[in-house]
Amino acid sequence: MNSLNTPQPPQGLNALAPLYKACGDPLRLEILRVLRRDTFGVMELSQLFEVRQSGMSHHLKVLNKAGLLEPQREGNAIFYRRPLHLDTEHTNLMDDAVRQIFRTIDQIPVAGHLQEKIEAIRNQRADQSQAFFARHAEQFREQQELIAAFDLYADPTAELIRGRAARHQWRSALEIGPGEGAFLPVIADICPRVVAVDNSADMLRKAKRTCADEQLENVELVEGTTATLLPRSERFDLVVANMVLHHVPSPADIFLEASELMTDGGYLVISDLRSHDQDWARENCGDLWLGFEPEELNAWANDAGLETGESMFIGLRNGFQVQVREYRKPDQDNLAQ
Repeated sequence: MNSLNTPQPPQGLNALAPLYKACGDPLRLEILRVLRRDTFGVMELSQLFEVRQSGMSHHLKVLNKAGLLEPQREGNAIFYRRPLHLDTEHTNLMDDAVRQIFRTIDQIPVAGHLQEKIEAIRNQRADQSQAFFARHAEQFREQQELIAAFDLYADPTAELIRGRAARHQWRSALEIGPGEGAFLPVIADICPRVVAVDNSADMLRKAKRTCADEQLENVELVEGTTATLLPRSERFDLVVANMVLHHVPSPADIFLEASELMTDGGYLVISDLRSHDQDWARENCGDLWLGFEPEELNAWANDAGLETGESMFIGLRNGFQVQVREYRKPDQDNLAQ
């Protein structure tokens, strides 16, 4: 038969075929499932699924080529995540198909044994971060200012928060990772009650000294993480995380837990680095992640049910860029109307 007379599939179907072919392996679907909010390297994924690194690399290559995940460079290391551009308003056939695949597999809970392995990896990352701050607690300010002086991001963040506070009657606020407590006077001046949570006992001791020096009597310091606060009934009108995300094992979880800890109509304000390639920050500043793209933060916020608000970007002379981002938890009463 003459191949010229053979009916050819429409161009759209030609594009879709590799996508669905890449999904024809249960292991690949499991990989996509665990990458819903987390970012993992090849070795970590091999550890999770007990697959040789060569085999895992092959699966990741297939998924990447199909547009189902993308590499994320962290210095000399390569991690993998779901595509960031899906958070934008792309409406082409391929993007719609990828979204539908993700919506389908996300309905299936992660298996218990797999979730335990994920938690083990997160704990390894957390231990790495805590060990750094235990070693360098007394040089915290000096270490941080290798990247950005406190005032360069604290002042714009404070200005944004004060602007919002002028239109609201906030009663309580939470600061995640207060460090030395340098930002606590700003929050304590706005809200009658402030809780600050940090997983470093060394940093909390420094924050306690700051509270004493500044006579901040409305601040409660808690050792732990945002997950530590979830069983408590208290909810907050304002949640702040200054230069914290790049130190935590799973930044996406901060958005989920912050959302759960917020009142309806509450605000989450984050300052952090944009993505960069200065790998020395890992060893010298204890960074787990080399910044984040705005689309990445927006995707995590959207997944946590938060609306994106104002944003500011501050360029620094040393090549870093700080982003200050605002997110709001919708008022459920308004949504119900």
